[in-house]
Amino acid sequence: MQENRVSFVMPLAGVAGSGLTDNRLVFPGLKPFYAWAQPVAYAVLRVAFGLILVTHGMPKAMGVGHGGAANAFARNVDRLQNQLHVPFAEAFGYAVMSIETVGALMLALGLFTRIVAPMIAIEMAVICVALAPAWVWNTGGMEYALLMGFLALFISMNGGGRYSLDRVIGREL
Repeated sequence: MQENRVSFVMPLAGVAGSGLTDNRLVFPGLKPFYAWAQPVAYAVLRVAFGLILVTHGMPKAMGVGHGGAANAFARNVDRLQNQLHVPFAEAFGYAVMSIETVGALMLALGLFTRIVAPMIAIEMAVICVALAPAWVWNTGGMEYALLMGFLALFISMNGGGRYSLDRVIGREL
C-alpha cells in the first residue's frame, strides 16, 4: 500500500543552492520575477555584507577608534591576548584586520568568494566564543557575530553568484 505524504515545505524559485525545480508558488505568475531577482538579491546581499564588514576592518587598519575603543586594532589585540589567551596575538590581530578589510572587499566584489567567506565564518565563530555567553550585540554580546558567521557560511556554500568576479574569471573553488 502506497503511503500519501504531504509536504509542508514549499520550494522557492531560484533559492541559491536549493537545487529545487518543483515550484508550488502561491502566485505562479511571480516565477519569472523570482528567477530574475534571486541572483540580483544575492549579489546585493553579498556586497552589503562585505561593505558592512569593511567598516569594522578599516578602523583597525587605520589605528583609529571604533565603537568604544580609542584604537580598534589595539583593543582587538588586547582581547586576543588577555581574554582568549591567544599566542602571537598581534599576528592574529593583523590577520583579523586583513580579513575585515581586504577579505571583506574581495567578498563584496565576489572574488575568491569560497575562500574568503569561510575565513570570515571562522573569525565570527571565534568572536562568538570570546563574547559568550553575552548575547545582545549593543552590550558586547555575540548576536551580531553569530548572524554574520551564518551569513558568511551561507555565502561560502553558494559562491560568488552570477554577478561576481568569480563568474567573470570563470573559476571557483
